[in-house]
Amino acid sequence: MFTVSKEKLMSLGALITTGEIKQQPELWGETLVLYKEKRQQIEAFLQNLTEKHERIRVIFTGAGTSAYVGDTVTPYLKEKVDEKQWDLMSVPTTAIVSNPYQFLKSDIPTLLISFARSGNSPESVTTVELAEQVVSDLYQITITCSKDGKLAQRAQGDESNLLLLMPERSNDQGFAMTGSYTCMALTALLIFDSLSVEEKMNIVETIQRMGKSVISREADIKKMIAADFERIIYLGSGGFEGLAREAQLKILELTAGKIATSFDSSLGFRHGPKSFVNEKAVVFVFVSNQPYTRRYDLDILNELRQDSIASYICAIAVDGDTNYEGDTFLFDSEARAVPDAYLSLPYVMVGQTLALLASIKVGNTPDTPSPSGTVNRVVKGVTIHEYK
Repeated sequence: MFTVSKEKLMSLGALITTGEIKQQPELWGETLVLYKEKRQQIEAFLQNLTEKHERIRVIFTGAGTSAYVGDTVTPYLKEKVDEKQWDLMSVPTTAIVSNPYQFLKSDIPTLLISFARSGNSPESVTTVELAEQVVSDLYQITITCSKDGKLAQRAQGDESNLLLLMPERSNDQGFAMTGSYTCMALTALLIFDSLSVEEKMNIVETIQRMGKSVISREADIKKMIAADFERIIYLGSGGFEGLAREAQLKILELTAGKIATSFDSSLGFRHGPKSFVNEKAVVFVFVSNQPYTRRYDLDILNELRQDSIASYICAIAVDGDTNYEGDTFLFDSEARAVPDAYLSLPYVMVGQTLALLASIKVGNTPDTPSPSGTVNRVVKGVTIHEYK
């Protein structure tokens, strides 16, 4: 897909999605540049909050894939920030809109961080409106890929709302979010991670090389879905559980549900969801770089292998001191020092490529995978009810 002609991709209905997956390593470099340009403004904005309030609730929010950005980065960032000062949580806009009274408190200073590709999803706009209605001391960071979206327009001229626009090409035109997810995740990491700018730059350079290696190894990924399968399962620990959810969504979206999916944590999978494994299932486990957590990821891989039920089991991992002895999409050991949250970016490119190839395999068109129109690029059909 990454080397075939434009004409061929157009005939497959895959031109847009293929290009948007492929360009992500370049977009990560652009995202880093944008962060460095805004760094002083970002730090001043956050310092102003800490000077005003002893503790601030931080809500990462979005709908669908945009919500999974928060799920992916929050576990790592909770480890990196001073939790006596920053109370981090990831809550989808879809949960806030239906249950605002559970997450928005008038007397708790709150920083609402909205992730949005278009910024036009009804739940995303309503979440901001509800927060402004309920929370007395409300601050916002709007991380979006569209300068013309409603969220970006709302942020204009509002000193309590810091607008951070992603690289223009990250505003995916395909149905599925790809570069928008990875660029917004990277931005959140760059903002809150306590690492030095130089360390962040080195990490971005490393994951860029990893992402490019995914593109160059498409043949290896094709072999992964060569088996006769009807189900795909993704597993991972910590933030990789959020990543697993995003990876399985790509399969659901691009195959229009023709392939059944499941996701869970490496430990949680045994508690019932493992029943989903049968001889028509393939399983992928995102393996942690953290030595302690890595043991649990390897344990479930070895257990699934010993069960001899799934048709294919594969680890997606960085070459470490201990590795899975079965099938592995292995990244070079230079990435051993990369924290898991940043690994999510090249790891998800494997999942995105699997979804792209699976879509073609089942006879779908990745750029327009929902022929019935029941699912749309920007959600429609949401009725917003007045909240008092």
